[in-house]
Amino acid sequence: MSYKSQILSDKVPQHVAIIMDGNGRWAKQQGEVRIFGHTNGVDSVRSVITASGEIGVKYLTLYAFSTENWSRPKEEIDGLMNLLVQSITDELEEMNEKGVRLQTIGNIKNLPDSCQKALKEAIESTKDNKKLTLILALSYSSRWEITNAISKMAKNIEDNKLSSDEINEQLISSYLSTANFPDPELLIRTSGESRISNFLMWQLAYTELLFTDTLWPDFDKECYYKAIVDFQRRERRFGKTTEQLDDNEIN
Repeated sequence: MSYKSQILSDKVPQHVAIIMDGNGRWAKQQGEVRIFGHTNGVDSVRSVITASGEIGVKYLTLYAFSTENWSRPKEEIDGLMNLLVQSITDELEEMNEKGVRLQTIGNIKNLPDSCQKALKEAIESTKDNKKLTLILALSYSSRWEITNAISKMAKNIEDNKLSSDEINEQLISSYLSTANFPDPELLIRTSGESRISNFLMWQLAYTELLFTDTLWPDFDKECYYKAIVDFQRRERRFGKTTEQLDDNEIN
């Protein structure tokens, strides 16, 4: 029985986030340079986007390039940036056909002008699509995001636009780059690493975490469906007991 056939339509996570890891190791296994792995990883991105639309996921966040990734060799960074522009250009028509709206989070102004231009055009072109929101985390880190939010709040307090008494969880969330999106219900990380690597640390407070040994270029639709089935088998209590959840279902 396929994993897709086991998915319960009324329990599909609204928002899935993925740390796409293992491209470099996959390339090394093939005797190739790292950018070869990133290039092949695009197929997995395409598969996951398509699968998300098929099962009803509404938001998909992909950790595409972290703030820390700027420390990688220049050749790899240049290759990644060129691949980003090429992928956005090549996939734009299909995104519109599939109702995919593109959004970004991160310090986008640090990206090359060509990347910023391609992203801006794609965001504008897909802005009215409603089936799936694809969020690319680019030049992103959670510590950067939270620091930026605190700085904005401090400035508003200095300008008497905000009182410290007003600060609560909801306000903090509103200052984050994800303010317009719900928090992820499921985080998937590929390649066998078991950490969140400075990704959505505030937003993942009650997210289910799933770590798989599969390298990203090998992560296909069936791997994704398997992760969704695993998520649906978990009991999400949010601090409550199992008995309280059972009572709520009865009532």
